[in-house]
Amino acid sequence: MDRIVFAVRSPLKLKLAAKRPAIVQVGGASTVLQTLIRIRLQASNPLIRHCFHTATVSKMPQYKLTGVDKSDLKPTFKQEVTVEGLGDTKLLLVQVGQNITALSPRCTHYGAPLVKGTLTPSGRLKCPWHGACFNAVTGDIEDAPALDSLNRFLVTIDGDDLVIEAEESKIREFSRAPTYTCKQAALEDDVVVIVGGGSGAIGSLEALREYGYEGKIVVLSKESYPPIDRTKLSKALITDPNKIAWRTIEFLKGLDVDFHPSTVVKGIDFEKRFVETDQGRIFNYKKVILATGATPKILPLKGFKELGNIFTIRTIDTAKAIVDAVGLEGGKKIVVIGSSFIGMEVANFLVGKKHEVIVVGMEDVPMERVMGKLVGASFQSILEKKGVKFYMKASVEAAEPSSSNPSLVGSVTLKDGVSFEADAVILGVGVAPATEYIRHIPLERDGSVRVDESFQINGVKDAYAIGDIATYPYEGPGSLPDSVVRIEHWNVAQNSGRSVAKHIATGETAGFFTPIFWSALGLQLRYCGSTVSGYDDVVIDGNLEENKFVAYYTQGETVVAVASMQRDPIVMQCSELMRTHAMPSKTELQNGSDVMKIQVPN
Repeated sequence: MDRIVFAVRSPLKLKLAAKRPAIVQVGGASTVLQTLIRIRLQASNPLIRHCFHTATVSKMPQYKLTGVDKSDLKPTFKQEVTVEGLGDTKLLLVQVGQNITALSPRCTHYGAPLVKGTLTPSGRLKCPWHGACFNAVTGDIEDAPALDSLNRFLVTIDGDDLVIEAEESKIREFSRAPTYTCKQAALEDDVVVIVGGGSGAIGSLEALREYGYEGKIVVLSKESYPPIDRTKLSKALITDPNKIAWRTIEFLKGLDVDFHPSTVVKGIDFEKRFVETDQGRIFNYKKVILATGATPKILPLKGFKELGNIFTIRTIDTAKAIVDAVGLEGGKKIVVIGSSFIGMEVANFLVGKKHEVIVVGMEDVPMERVMGKLVGASFQSILEKKGVKFYMKASVEAAEPSSSNPSLVGSVTLKDGVSFEADAVILGVGVAPATEYIRHIPLERDGSVRVDESFQINGVKDAYAIGDIATYPYEGPGSLPDSVVRIEHWNVAQNSGRSVAKHIATGETAGFFTPIFWSALGLQLRYCGSTVSGYDDVVIDGNLEENKFVAYYTQGETVVAVASMQRDPIVMQCSELMRTHAMPSKTELQNGSDVMKIQVPN
């Protein structure tokens, strides 16, 4: 390992091309300055992408790694090992090329065991649950939805032993925050304004600092709390934002982020480069990122806008309103309109709280358009076994008032004359891009914003749109030269934010990432890819009745999307094969090709 020692008396930045990670000592002739030195390892080692490290050279305790033999080591090796002398403390031992490292063993998102994930020859370590990706050489976070990086320890071979040098506290730590570059003396006019406070916003602001942007960052969020894990709202109706907040206000301040909660943007002037709030406040920008997400749709039918106890789910406030109306003790009659992922997730949660739940959907089976009849029917079966009732191929007529309180909903009537009593109604009938504040540029038919491969708004300089509001070029399998897509997935929003941050900070275009989605339907669903160009067949591997399967969605011979239940980490492996254009064909899958045995190309 290279050992590079610098004696410094003032802050500085260094950009090095090094073949191996370096240990850095910071000091002076008379004093030791705790100065952040940023070292970028690049160029000569393609395994090192955007890692930034600081360290102090000192003698640290040595620990032997047990439960592995050095003869087992080879490229893409991955195994949990025990740290001798620290009880049952585990690390993940990996080898990428000639680099042997030990990493924190669990994903920093929700603790998935990374040993059950996937590792590519180029060093992409992928979580088996939600698709977070880490650099296995450095531990750095590279893809959503995780924000924190893994602790990483260099491994040396001492005779027959594998040894690390590290502080005990670091070994036991679950994760580490990425190394951020914050502004020191940046010009006040070097400002990135982020409009929105969700997944795209948190992905953008953190990656800006990771990639070295030193200017001012301003975030304008209409919500009253810092970014939360919004995916938890429909799955568990969380009412306390602190339980699902990704970062605290104090943490954001530490990144020199000027965060403005409860701030509604009413307009943006792309020519004069400023954003205006509904209170008349002006925020000037050098670059702007629009990440305002989507607004849940309300049925334009009788009673749905007038009556109380009819809800959508998008914010902590809407989740709290549902809980206040129906409680968590059971016994209420709840009608869920829409058999989408949102509708199915909230139905699953509420039936678990002993409420009477009926789902009303327009398709033959839930999520038929996206998942197909066979897979959709399996989802319906899972929830039916838990007690959810379904009324499919239905069209809603009206929401009728309660006889005991005419201001509240009492029932839902359908066009075929069927009526369902309802103490509450929850709508999961889709969302629309939240772009009402955007004027003077053309929008797509659905109200979204067309962007290029860097998520820059077409025809607008220094302005980006990400997440639910962005229609962007799709380069995944099955795409055509002019394919564009708008995807309402948490991972897509956060990864598009990371892509924009890289473009702003470095001028580089991040490149294609495979969309990944997950859902909680009693069992965990994983999904990757996109059917933007359609699909004409579904190849099933496994048993749908046992809900243990992989579904390959194909257009001709091309696999365009993959879904699974109880077959981790196949979807994550497929996401990497899609990213590198290495997925097997439909015929190869039908003939028994095993995607887990296919090596992902460098």
